[in-house]
Amino acid sequence: MSKVVHPYAHRLVTLRDWKSRWFADKKYKDLLKSDVVIREFLMKKLRGFYVSRVEIDRGVKATKVMVFTSRPGMIIGRGGDGASKLKADLVSTMKKRGVIIPEDFKFDIVEVANPDADAAIVACMIAEGLEKRLPFRRVMKQTIEKVMTARGVKGARIYLGGRLGGAEIARSEQIKRGSIPLQTFRADVDFAREKAHMSYGDIGIKVWIYRGEVFSAEGGATGSKNNKQ
Repeated sequence: MSKVVHPYAHRLVTLRDWKSRWFADKKYKDLLKSDVVIREFLMKKLRGFYVSRVEIDRGVKATKVMVFTSRPGMIIGRGGDGASKLKADLVSTMKKRGVIIPEDFKFDIVEVANPDADAAIVACMIAEGLEKRLPFRRVMKQTIEKVMTARGVKGARIYLGGRLGGAEIARSEQIKRGSIPLQTFRADVDFAREKAHMSYGDIGIKVWIYRGEVFSAEGGATGSKNNKQ
């Protein structure tokens, strides 16, 4: 029996917070469907814009959707036109799918400060390189070297699986630098999955990034065991 668990779920409450923050009693099913529709639409529409994650906050009347990306200017557009159009398209999709549309709907674009240390953005970079038909080994090596030079990164691992290089038989390749302590709760390990859509099929991408151990209650300070207070 495998003991593999998702690094994000493994650290919920300890280091991570939920990506959807709300409480419902009778409308739980409808609100959950609304969350799924919002995420599916945004991740599909904003593919290639280096989106890290989508967070949803629901109050009694207001709902706030936050898109974390390393390319906020491209999404917002000149004078905020891009963000307004994206919000309008999202509301239109929610109406078509028959999900709950809140009275006060806020839509924010948040910039990711250190994109090279974010697993989801790194996975998008790899997918973009593979879709441009660059050699997969070169993409893996250049990406992991770039990640290891980022501030606060202590280790990284990249896994590719599928018809690598267009080969007839699918196989997997991986590259690792530094340490990835997956069983340590206080280890800040970021994980993401992505797919590169090729003409001969999809290539699966997995990225792990270890950003040091977190000792503070707020989860803000990272460092070695010597820094424990």
